[in-house]
Amino acid sequence: MVKINKIYTRTGDDGTTGLAAGPRRLKYDLRVEAYGTVDEANCCIGMARLHTSELPLIDAMFMRMQNDFFDLGADLATPETGKDLGYEPLRITSAQVARVEADIDQLNAAIKPLKSFVLPGGSPAAAALHLARTVTRRAERIIVQLAADSQEQVSPEAIRYANRASDFLFVAARALNDNGESDVLWVPGQNR
Repeated sequence: MVKINKIYTRTGDDGTTGLAAGPRRLKYDLRVEAYGTVDEANCCIGMARLHTSELPLIDAMFMRMQNDFFDLGADLATPETGKDLGYEPLRITSAQVARVEADIDQLNAAIKPLKSFVLPGGSPAAAALHLARTVTRRAERIIVQLAADSQEQVSPEAIRYANRASDFLFVAARALNDNGESDVLWVPGQNR
């Protein structure tokens, strides 16, 4: 159960922040950067949802992803140490990855295949989702970089989830652009 009584603690005034299991890390630490970037992507999805309240199916998908992004942040903020934490840390599961894949397949079924790359834009919701997608890709790169550090532990499902999430956001942007009909397509060399 999360309980937040006080917003400021002053413990971060020295440039550090506490991980979920207690250890302090510098605020520019790669692990902190990873879960902070996931939080940033989550905010972008929230901005997109301002335009999807009348689309209950897709808005519910976004709501699930926003909750999953908090799970992903908790996973990243609680590195595996082998020590008993007194509780089971929250981890991204294969079921969460599979659900995102099912959401992708459901949305993509109504969309024609691409013949060019999509430029970010179209509807306001789609533009916001393209931003969320790129921030999620940045989070994924940071998570993979963190996982490559032999001193760090990252759940393989966390990496898979970040990868699928950005794929989902791309497909969702296309769905919100009239199932791709209003996509803005790249025209190679158009301005030469």
